[in-house]
Amino acid sequence: MTPIIIISLFLPLIGTTLGSAMALFLKKEISPPAQKILLGFASGVMLAASIWSLLQPAIEFYEAGDFKSYIIPAIGFLVGIGFLLLLDYLVPHIHVNANQEEGIIKSRTSKINKMMFAVIIHNIPEGLAAGILISSALTGHMSEQAVLILAIGLAIQNLPEGAIISMPLRKEGLSRGKAFFYGFLSGVVEPIASLLALLATFFVTTILPFTLAFAAGCMIYVVVEELIPEANRGEHSNLATIGLAIGFVLMMVLDIALA
Repeated sequence: MTPIIIISLFLPLIGTTLGSAMALFLKKEISPPAQKILLGFASGVMLAASIWSLLQPAIEFYEAGDFKSYIIPAIGFLVGIGFLLLLDYLVPHIHVNANQEEGIIKSRTSKINKMMFAVIIHNIPEGLAAGILISSALTGHMSEQAVLILAIGLAIQNLPEGAIISMPLRKEGLSRGKAFFYGFLSGVVEPIASLLALLATFFVTTILPFTLAFAAGCMIYVVVEELIPEANRGEHSNLATIGLAIGFVLMMVLDIALA
């Protein structure tokens, strides 16, 4: 692997780690208005990345006019949605700032662990997306620069997410150090998912359009199911819209102008 690929593999985790470090320095939770802006921002980045970093390359993998250019990405996208829907339905988890447990599999593990499971479900799509793009670059179907752009975008949106994850853990009674560690741990799933996706697609490049769209579907599911509803909860939901617009435009510019 080249230095750019290695950096791209770990950049999202670095973003999560830096964001989680806020638990070491902030005495209070992030204010609700700030959380709305940050959640909206993360939603915008993930939406733009799903379109320009994942779906568009999946479509352009085939020649213009080839029916597979829309059939395969469409199927992959829907399967990605279904995969995350199944995980969300099965795995016991509790979303940040929520008390109601989700997932039909019953578990006696702690609330903190169930909060971690929710974050892991959220982070899996980002790791898959990075791994699939890395595979595309290593097989010559995409530039390393495109992979780095996605990794930068994911790292940027993981900065606020790391803080939003770690700060509520302090409210649950964890020390600053443990809250930071748990926040960091939640991001470790991303390089792991990336490596698994890389191994799954590197030797079978014909499935790349499907897997790119699959990752996009997973990411869109997280945005629609978790981030946007959480950002719009309560008053001043327009702040979330502003954050989404900023995140979307930032990622769009990164993807188009720097490609």
